[in-house]
Amino acid sequence: VNDKKIEGISDIRDESDRKGMRIVYVLKRDAVPNVVLNKLFKYTQLQSSFSVNNIALVNGRPELLNLKDMIKHFVDHRHEVVVRRTEYELRQAEKRAHVLEGLLIAIDNLDAVIKLIRGSATPEEARNGLMSEFKLSEIQAKAILDMRLQKLTGLERDKIKAEYEELMKTIEYLKSILSDKAKRMEIIKDELIEMKDKYGDDRRTDIEFAGGDVSIEDMIPDTEVVITISHAGYIKRTPLSEYKKQNRGGVGAKAASTRDKDFIENVFVATNHQYMLFFTELGRCFWMRVFEIPEGTRQSKGRAIQNLINIPQDDKVLAFINVLNLKDEDYINNHFIVMCTKQGIIKKTSLEAYSRPRVNGINAITIREGDTLLEAKLTNGEQDIMMAVRSGKAIRFPEDKVRSMGRNASGVRAITVDSENDEVVGMVVVKEGDGFDVMVVSEQGYGKRSALEDYRITNRGGKGVKTITVTEKTGELVSLKAVTDEDDLMIITKKGTMIRMGVDTLRVMGRATQGVRLISLRKGDEIASIAKVPASEEEEEIEGVEGVEAAEGSTEAAAPESTEESTTTEE
Repeated sequence: VNDKKIEGISDIRDESDRKGMRIVYVLKRDAVPNVVLNKLFKYTQLQSSFSVNNIALVNGRPELLNLKDMIKHFVDHRHEVVVRRTEYELRQAEKRAHVLEGLLIAIDNLDAVIKLIRGSATPEEARNGLMSEFKLSEIQAKAILDMRLQKLTGLERDKIKAEYEELMKTIEYLKSILSDKAKRMEIIKDELIEMKDKYGDDRRTDIEFAGGDVSIEDMIPDTEVVITISHAGYIKRTPLSEYKKQNRGGVGAKAASTRDKDFIENVFVATNHQYMLFFTELGRCFWMRVFEIPEGTRQSKGRAIQNLINIPQDDKVLAFINVLNLKDEDYINNHFIVMCTKQGIIKKTSLEAYSRPRVNGINAITIREGDTLLEAKLTNGEQDIMMAVRSGKAIRFPEDKVRSMGRNASGVRAITVDSENDEVVGMVVVKEGDGFDVMVVSEQGYGKRSALEDYRITNRGGKGVKTITVTEKTGELVSLKAVTDEDDLMIITKKGTMIRMGVDTLRVMGRATQGVRLISLRKGDEIASIAKVPASEEEEEIEGVEGVEAAEGSTEAAAPESTEESTTTEE
C-alpha cells in the first residue's frame, strides 16, 4: 500500500483477538472492492501459491510429472497391484482346489483307499499306490495320507464338497478380474473409498469455483492514457484528458515534476486494457499490461521503472509496442516487430517470437558494439519504413526489403550514417494512400509537415534525401513522426515544459525546407521528446502557465516565424 502497488485503501486496522485473525481495509470512496481484493491476493500473503517439483521414478527412471501424469501412473500402479494380488489369490485357490479334488476322490473310494493303505508296508508305498491306482498327484496323495479319520464322517465330507464348490466360484471370479479391466477399475475405486471412509477427515480449507472471481481488467475502464518515461527511468500513467490543447507557438504547461538533472524523455499513448512490450536500450523486451503501470497526475514524478520490471541499472526503456491480444495466433503470426538502432541498423522479427516474455525479459535484438536500440514498431509486413538522421536526411524503403529474422539476430543496414556525430533520430512505418504526412522537429523547436509522396522509395542502405534544412538557428533534427489532421503533437522540453497542438494547424510544406517555430523555448532549453496523440474533441485554453500569461502563447501563434525555403533538390 505504501509503495502504491495497491491503490484505493485509506486505512488498515488490525482487529484480531483470541477468537481469530481479522484485518479490516477501509477503502476510498471511488475504490472498487473487487479490484482491491484481487490486488491483495496478488501482492500480499492473503493468498499464496507454491511450486511443486513432481519428480518420480517411472519404470526405474526419474521423470517430471504433471498432475494428470501422476494420476495416470498411480492408477496404472493400482492396476498392477490388483493384478498381482489377484494372480496370487488365484494360485492359492487353485492349489487348495487341487487338494480338495484329491480328498473328494478318496472319500468317494473310501473302502479301496483304506484297503490300499492297510496293505502298504511304508508311507512311500502307500503314496505311490494311491497315485497309480486313482491317478492322483503327489500333493493329493500326501493330503489323503495326512487326512485325519474325523474327515471321513458324513458332516466333514459335506464340508469338503461345499468348500470345493465355493473355491470354484472364487476361481471363476478371480479369472474374470484378470480378464476385465473395468472390474479392476471398480475394485480400485471401492478400495479408495474404503480408505477415505476409514482414514479421511474433513477439509480445513474450502475449494470454491473460480468462475465467480472478478477480473481486474473487467473493473478498469479501457480509456486512453498518456505514459511518460523520464531520462532517469521514472514512469507513470495519466488520463489523456488531463492534457489541454494550445495554439502553435505557445510556451506550454508544466507536464511533470522532474528530479535534479532529469527530464521527460519519452511520451506514449495507449489504452488501459492493451498489452505493452517494452524495448530497452540494450535490446531487451519486457511485457506488461497498461493498467499495471502506476497512475499519477500530470505533475507527479512517477515510479522508477526498475521497480515494475526487472531492468538492469545500466539499461533503460526506449520504445514500446501496444498489442491488443498476445494470445491471438492469427494476429501474432501475421504481424512483425521492426526495430532500428542509432547507427542505422534495422531488424524485422515475427510478433509471435515476443508473445511469451519472461519476468527477467527476453533478448529482442543483438546490439552491436557502440550502438543502442532507438525504435520498435508493429507492422503487417506490407508497409514502408522511413528513417531520419540528425543531419537532416531521411530514407524510405519497402518493408519487404528486410527479411524476417530470429530474436537473437543483429539486423542489416537500413541507412548509411556518415559521421561519428550523426545518428538516427526516428523511424516510422507508413503506407502510401493511408493519408499520413511526415512531421520532423529540430532541437530548437522548429518543425515541418511534408507530404509522404515527396520522399521517393529507394533501396535500404542508402544515405537518404534532405528532409529539413539544418542550421544553427534550427539545431539538428531530433524527431520524425507520421501524422494526419486527426493527430495532436505533444512536445516536451528537457526542462519539463509541455505543449500540445493540433497537426491540422500546420500546413504541408516542401521536403527540403527549414519549417516554422512550434514552441518558444526558454534560454538553455531544448526539445527532449515528441509524441503523436489523438486530437482532442474540444480545444481548451490555459489561462496562465508558471507566471506567463496565455496571451504570450497566442501572440506567438498569431505571427508565426516562417522560414520556408524554395529549394527541393534531393541530396
